[in-house]
Amino acid sequence: MKHLPKHLRPRWRYLAVELETWGDGSIDRRSFQRECWYAGQNLLGDPGSARADLSVVRFAFDDGTGEAIVRVRHGETDRARAAIACIDEIDGASVGIWVRGISGTIRAAEENYLGRRGQVTEERNVVFGNEERVAVVRDGSADVRLEEAFAGATDLDYDLA
Repeated sequence: MKHLPKHLRPRWRYLAVELETWGDGSIDRRSFQRECWYAGQNLLGDPGSARADLSVVRFAFDDGTGEAIVRVRHGETDRARAAIACIDEIDGASVGIWVRGISGTIRAAEENYLGRRGQVTEERNVVFGNEERVAVVRDGSADVRLEEAFAGATDLDYDLA
């Protein structure tokens, strides 16, 4: 089978996406891809979702933070950004999602928008609400474990135990 000429091939744009969850939340590529499809269908409908064709190309997630590259058709980037912004939960874990930028190649998206985060995270005991609790500390902020959830706190809200 012959390849299509360059002027007939589909053109793509790549969205650089950053992900973050509370404390010990874990997300895998398959779950993120499924939520992208559902968000596209719910916001854009079936024809709009098929036209945007949201596909996760690269995915990395570890220690509460991650990043992904989502491929969309040229001309559908605004609709794709809106669909991705609708995602607030993946597999029961609350998630924050930011589209860092849009690029014409995967390499440019990685180099310009996803420069592998060098944040150092550590689990420490902190005093929060007059009780000693376990927290994941990142760059002056912390996710403090409560009984059944996490609370976000800055370095002014807690003391190191």
